[in-house]
Amino acid sequence: VIENSRYRKTAHYNVTHRRRQNFYAMKSRHWQMLSKPPFNILSTLESVDDAIDANGDIADQILKNGLPGFALAESPQSPDRDWRGTASAEDMGKARTTIKQFYRDWSAEGAAERRACNEPVLQDVHQLNADVVDKGKIKILVPGAGLGRLVFELCKSGYTVEGNEISYHQLVASSWVLNHCQRAEQYTLFPFALDFNNVISRSHQLRSMKIPDVHPATELEVASVSTPTHAFQRMSMTASDFVSHYGGEECREMFDVVASVFFIDTAPNVIRYMEVVHNCLKPGGVWINVGPLLWHFSDRAPKDNTEVTDRRDRGDGEGVDEPGSVELTVQEVLLLVELMGFEITKHELREGEAGYIQNPESLLLNTYRLSHWIAKKKCEN
Repeated sequence: VIENSRYRKTAHYNVTHRRRQNFYAMKSRHWQMLSKPPFNILSTLESVDDAIDANGDIADQILKNGLPGFALAESPQSPDRDWRGTASAEDMGKARTTIKQFYRDWSAEGAAERRACNEPVLQDVHQLNADVVDKGKIKILVPGAGLGRLVFELCKSGYTVEGNEISYHQLVASSWVLNHCQRAEQYTLFPFALDFNNVISRSHQLRSMKIPDVHPATELEVASVSTPTHAFQRMSMTASDFVSHYGGEECREMFDVVASVFFIDTAPNVIRYMEVVHNCLKPGGVWINVGPLLWHFSDRAPKDNTEVTDRRDRGDGEGVDEPGSVELTVQEVLLLVELMGFEITKHELREGEAGYIQNPESLLLNTYRLSHWIAKKKCEN
């Protein structure tokens, strides 16, 4: 929430103000040449400023709707409740990424990226529950739910779905788009306006799109016709660390399906994720996974042994705060899944490549091959 309040000011300074300074630092005959047609660099920077303001309107709305959830006022009267100006550079980077992620999750133009990872999950869930009349009785957990699109799609299909997300940037943004947008295509997003590298055309950099591509409330209202339980009662979100929240006895055997997309590689130690999935799945329940293995903690520095021992003795530091990390291959992950009490019933390396918040017109295209598998929790004898 705090970072969203500074998105506009910080982006103007870091993206366009500094570029103007560097531009005018060139030899005068050079910057004057580039100021004129067909280059119009200064006009381009003005257009980028306009795009930043449009994205800033989205950030402002997320801020406005997110503050009450933290019992914060827009204009705090008490100094100890003044949240303004406290965001770090890392926080600002997360805020920019969250705004940009609306392209992937909630624009028509991002449908190809969503289709590559969400469609296999939706197909698997439908096939596994084809004979179930009341889909609302099937409880699905989506860890690492992000901006909530997969949660929304599964709920729209009739299932009872719980998303889990640790990032407050993602949580307040998903709450805004799911609960507070008034209509489809209400806001204009410029997802790539801040990207100046590997650009073929300024039209690609300054391409705009409308979000959300659908109005969630309307879609869920329509999907609830003739269903025993309204969609609004079948969709929820938890704000917590996955391991800490779902690893205990209170969540034991709660879910029929766990659907993880671009998630398992966020674990320092993926064994902990496997233990937690096993804990919260019902016997015979299934774990559907789609994603790469870009291990997020692969460059983590080792912790001091004394600190590790102290934290273990205290029993804290669960989840992403746990010490240690390991990076496994796809084959090793599958072997470990079976060792942890599951039966692999399907595995494939998906054909084609999947982007992640990728400008399809860029000179640099970072894409993934996705590992897709289904694991069934073995019933205890």
